Amino acid sequence: MLYSLYEAGFYAAAPLRAAALAARDFWSSPLNPARDSEAARRIYAGADLFVNLTRRYGRPAWGIHEVQIDGKPVRVSEETAWSTPWVKLKHFARDPDDLRQAGRSEPEPAVLIVAPLSGHYATLLRGTVQTFLQDHEVYVTDWENARNVPIVEGRFDLHDYIDHIRQMLRAIGPRPHVVAVCQPGPPTLAAAALMAEDAEPSRPASMTFMGSPIDARLSPTVTNKLAEEKPFAWFESNVIYTVPAPYAGVGRRVYPGFVQLAAFMSMNLERHQEAHLQYLQHLMRGDGDSADKHLDFYDEYLSVLDLTEEFYLQTIDQVFQRYLLPKGELEHRGRLVRPELIRDIGLLTVEGENDDISGIGQTQAAHALCAGLPEELKEDYVQPHVGHYGVFNGRRFREEIYPRVRAFIGRTQPAFDKQRRSA
Repeated sequence: MLYSLYEAGFYAAAPLRAAALAARDFWSSPLNPARDSEAARRIYAGADLFVNLTRRYGRPAWGIHEVQIDGKPVRVSEETAWSTPWVKLKHFARDPDDLRQAGRSEPEPAVLIVAPLSGHYATLLRGTVQTFLQDHEVYVTDWENARNVPIVEGRFDLHDYIDHIRQMLRAIGPRPHVVAVCQPGPPTLAAAALMAEDAEPSRPASMTFMGSPIDARLSPTVTNKLAEEKPFAWFESNVIYTVPAPYAGVGRRVYPGFVQLAAFMSMNLERHQEAHLQYLQHLMRGDGDSADKHLDFYDEYLSVLDLTEEFYLQTIDQVFQRYLLPKGELEHRGRLVRPELIRDIGLLTVEGENDDISGIGQTQAAHALCAGLPEELKEDYVQPHVGHYGVFNGRRFREEIYPRVRAFIGRTQPAFDKQRRSA
C-alpha cells in the first residue's frame, strides 16, 4: 500500500512541479530583462529547489569516456561482458592504441569491483572505477532495480548473489582480482571460499574488502544496532512492499529504495537540511559552481533502487542478526562455506577510522576467518580521518588507499602470471 501511495504522491505533485519548472525557466531566461534582479534570483532558487526535491531520480549514467594514464589521455568504452536479468557485468575497456601511446603495452591485471546492492546504483563507485582504470582492466557489477525485473524471472536471494559473483569471475577469466565495497564483503568471501575449495581456475588471485561487515558483531554502529534491536518479524512487516503498476516488476515484493533513502537521510537529517539551505543561498547569490557541486552529489545520492524481499531479509537475518559467516555456520546450497580452506588468494582489508556504517574490526575479521592463508598474502590497513564513503572514493582514497591496493594487487599478480605461463 505504501508503494502505491508514494507513486500517487509523485503524480499528484505533477501540476505543482510543472508550474515550478515554468517559473524556473521564465526567471532564468536570458530574454527576461529582470533575470539578474534579487527578486528573480529568489523566485528561481525556490522553484529550482522544489523541482529537485520532487522529481524522479533515475539510474545515473557512468559517463566514463576517457582516463588519464601517465599524463596521456586513453579512451574508454563501456561494454557489457556478461549479464542476467539481475545484473550487467560492465567492462570499461581501454583503447589498446592509446594504451601503447601511454607506454602500457603489457596486459594489466583484471579487477572485478563488486558494487554494493544496498540501495544505491553501482555508479556511486564511478570515482573508484576511474581510479582503478589507471592500472587495471576494470569490471564492475551494475545491479538492476528489482522493480524493473518481471516476476516471471523468479527470485533473487543472497545465495543467488554468491552464485552471480562466481559466474562473473569465471566470465572474466583465470585468476582475476576482486574488490568488494561494503555490503558485498560476506557473499564475496563466501564465493571465493567455495571456488578455492573446488580449485577453480577462475578463483581470485586476490580479494580486497573495503568497509565490509564481515563480522557485524564488532564495533557495532547505529546501522548494526538497528538490525539487532528489531526482531526479524519487524523487518518482514514494516519495510517490505509490493511493486505497483506500471513497473515491469509489478507484483514483486521488495524493500523499496525510497524507504531505504528515508532511513539514510534520517541518520543525518540536519546535515541534509543544511546542505539544501546552502544550495538555495548559492542560487540566490548566483554562485553556480557551488550549486553544481550540490547537484552532482545529490543526483547520485537520491538515485536509489529496490531490493528483492528475499535478498534483503536474508541479509538482515544471516549477516546482521545470526552472523553465520564469522561463526562458521553459513551454508550455501546445502554446503558449508569454509574460508579457512583458502590457501592462495591474497587478502587485503581496508577500513576507515571514522566509518559509521562498518565499524573498525568488522572488515579485519576476514583475516581470522582465512586462517589457512600464509601471512605474506595478508595485509590490513586503516585509513585515518575518513568515514565510510572515504574508504572507496575521494582524495584520500586516490592518494593514500588506492596506491596500497594497487601495490597489493601487483604483489600477488606475478606468481600467478608465472603459473599461467608454465601451465
